Amino acid sequence: MDEITLEAKEKMSKSVENFRDELTQLRTGRASPAMLDRIECEYYGDKIAINQISSISVPEPRQLLIKPYDRGDIKSILSAISASNLGINPINDGDSIRLIIPPLTEDTRRDLVKKAKAMSEEAKIAIRNIRRDYIDFVKDSDEMTDDYKKRVQDEIQKVVDEAVKSVEDVLASKEKDIMAI
Repeated sequence: MDEITLEAKEKMSKSVENFRDELTQLRTGRASPAMLDRIECEYYGDKIAINQISSISVPEPRQLLIKPYDRGDIKSILSAISASNLGINPINDGDSIRLIIPPLTEDTRRDLVKKAKAMSEEAKIAIRNIRRDYIDFVKDSDEMTDDYKKRVQDEIQKVVDEAVKSVEDVLASKEKDIMAI
């Protein structure tokens, strides 16, 4: 593979990984510490991720237990979780916080699948934008022969097809998780 193609492939794989990370934010009816990865709370006047200042465990399949390293952080963690769009009410146990994940209704599952599909479309658009940028770069280059340009464009298209397929595979897996009862 060409150096340009490898560079494009690397950027596209980062887009796929970003899509995977975004999907961890969607609830599947099971408790997962990854649900809290992007939620930040106040910590000495600064915003910091909840998983940085507490330990998060899964004592039961539908329950998360958050134990802050410092008991004084419980209020800020509670308010951050309440303000987030998780739709889960945190329960204060004194020195820990419990999140009970409610079972998903059929309508909620369908809405989550729609959100996942929208996220997958965004990932595909990002991949196509990367393709456009690299193909424009190749077309505008005066240092390459026409045959070489054509070969690089074909290689980039193959990489795009692989990346889009992996996005679709990740989406299918997540859709299966969401729709499982």
